[in-house]
Amino acid sequence: MKNYIAVLLTAVLLFLTGCASKAPVVADAPEFLPTYLNAGYQTAEETKSKLVAAGFEIVAEEEVGKKGLTSIVFTHEKLKALANRPSRGFLAGNLRALVNEEKQEVKISNPYYFIKANLQTQYQVGDETEVMNALAKAFPVTTPSEDKWKYEGLADYRFMMGMPFYQDQVLLTEGTSVAQLVENATENAKKNLVFTLKLSDNRFLLGVRLSKRTEKFAEKIGADKAGILPWMILIEEADVDGKKVARAYAMDAKYHIAISYPLLDLGGFASIMSIPGAIDAELKKYFK
Repeated sequence: MKNYIAVLLTAVLLFLTGCASKAPVVADAPEFLPTYLNAGYQTAEETKSKLVAAGFEIVAEEEVGKKGLTSIVFTHEKLKALANRPSRGFLAGNLRALVNEEKQEVKISNPYYFIKANLQTQYQVGDETEVMNALAKAFPVTTPSEDKWKYEGLADYRFMMGMPFYQDQVLLTEGTSVAQLVENATENAKKNLVFTLKLSDNRFLLGVRLSKRTEKFAEKIGADKAGILPWMILIEEADVDGKKVARAYAMDAKYHIAISYPLLDLGGFASIMSIPGAIDAELKKYFK
């Protein structure tokens, strides 16, 4: 079975070398990027071991949804460096390996897909190469998921007109210091805090557990992609009218769900129409 990661990396090489000038030839970029990469089944422990051996950092491990689903949050130094800029911090925690015991599969977030989507116009050709090489080392054999989106459409993706883009993030609260907001969220979330990832002194990414009732949305629209859980909160320093202000954000759930479930149709979205509001309400409670 051919390694799909190698195919993607070859496309990147053609993208870079097929240029007659400084501007890349867009035609050489892949037409579509799969949202996930399917690896052969292995246990959560085996999956983590392979990721660590390839240079990744395990951020958290969480049982999600129904029994037998384990979401492993992992990151990489290159990914954290790309994410350590205003509003891009979610990228550092967006890679998940979902171990599905029932289906005997491991579904891995495609770094290329999420780097392209989350960095938007700040994306530079080759940003994904180091992370993709590491993933190919961890999992030499992978196949692309049916979930996919057009390469050229990822930077300005939204589900449909009137729906949010990546940059339309939900402001949960603001304060005078990043440290204080992190402390507040940590104290209020208690056992629902899954991870805290420091990107810099003024930028932290938190992973939190949603209520059992709310997180059931993943099973309703596709438990095989329940790696979208745990949810993330970005706390960072922002420049507001010339003043430094600490702010806590969440990706708009309507965006985050749609980009993670690109095959979801309007009917599927309508079936979970109350979920985005429920998620926002739960996250805001951590700052009261």
